[in-house]
Amino acid sequence: MVRFIDEHVGARDGEGLRWGVESICDQLTELGAKIAPATYYEHRARTPTAREQRDQELKPRIAAVHASNYGVYGARKVWLTLNRERCDAEPPIARCTVERLMGELGLTGAVRGKVKQTTIGDPKAPRPLDLVNRDFAPGAPDRLWVADFTYVSTWSGWCYTAFVIDAFARRILGWSVATTMTSRLVLDAVEQAIWTREREGRDLAGLIAHHDHGVQYMSVAYAQRLDAAGIKPSTGAVGSSYDNALAESVIGLYKTELIKPRRPWKGFDDLEIATAEWIDWFNHRRPFEYCDDLTPVEAESAYYTHHQTPAPAGVPH
Repeated sequence: MVRFIDEHVGARDGEGLRWGVESICDQLTELGAKIAPATYYEHRARTPTAREQRDQELKPRIAAVHASNYGVYGARKVWLTLNRERCDAEPPIARCTVERLMGELGLTGAVRGKVKQTTIGDPKAPRPLDLVNRDFAPGAPDRLWVADFTYVSTWSGWCYTAFVIDAFARRILGWSVATTMTSRLVLDAVEQAIWTREREGRDLAGLIAHHDHGVQYMSVAYAQRLDAAGIKPSTGAVGSSYDNALAESVIGLYKTELIKPRRPWKGFDDLEIATAEWIDWFNHRRPFEYCDDLTPVEAESAYYTHHQTPAPAGVPH
C-alpha cells in the first residue's frame, strides 16, 4: 500500500484536485484496505533493511537476465547466470532468493509442450542399422551426432528447420531452414556440421550420425555425403520417438524457447535470422545441467583441455 500511495500521491482526481496522502489513505480505508497517514509516514522514514536493499539491487538484474535470454529461464538458470556474472567481491546469490524475487516480479520459465512428428518413411528404402541403441551419452565429441527436423508455421506458409547435434555436449553443429521438406534441407544441415568440425581440425572418421527413417535421411545424396566424410549412418526403430530422443529434445527447446513465444512468424527470412541468433545463444550462453551447468561450447572446450589428443572416434561409448 505504501508503494501504491507513492505512485498516486499528487495525481489529479476527476475534478482536477490533487490527491494527498491523507485523502488516499481515507479512500483506501473506505475500500477495506485500512492504513493511517501516520503509518505511511513511519514506513517512509524507516531505513530499509539490508535484505530489502539487496532485493532492490537484485530485482533489475534478475529481470535483465530473464529478458536477455528469450524470457525462458526459470529460477535455476537465472540463479546460475547471476552467479557466473557477479564480481569476486560480491557474495554468492542464493537460489531461494532468486526464486522469491522472480515470484514477486511475476517471472517464470518456459514450459515445454509436445513435439509433433514430421517423419515420413519409405518402407521400400534400405535402412541403416541402429548403432546407438538409445545411448546418447558418448564419452567425447564427434563420436555421435543426432539429426532431425521440425516444422514452423508462418504467414507465408510452412517452413522447416533441420538440426545436427553433437550428443556429447548437446552442441548444435549444423542447421538449415527451408520452405520445402526435401533432402536438401537435411543435407545442408549436415554439410554445415561437417564444415564446422573440419574448420576446427577434427577428424570425423568413424563418427556415427543417427537419425530417423524419414525419406530425406534415406536419400542417396545424404548417404553419399556421410560416406565421403567417413561417417557411419544409424537409424532407430520405426515410429519410436525414444530412438531419437536427444534430437527431439533439442527441437522441443527450439519450439519452447524461440518459436512459440515469438509467433506469429512472417516468413522464411525472419525465421532464418531468429534461428541463427537462437542457436548462437544456445551454444555459447545457455547452461546445461547435463553439462555440469556449462554451455555446450564450454563443455567441449573443457573436454579438450583435459584430453589434448581426442579419443578415437567410431563408437558412442
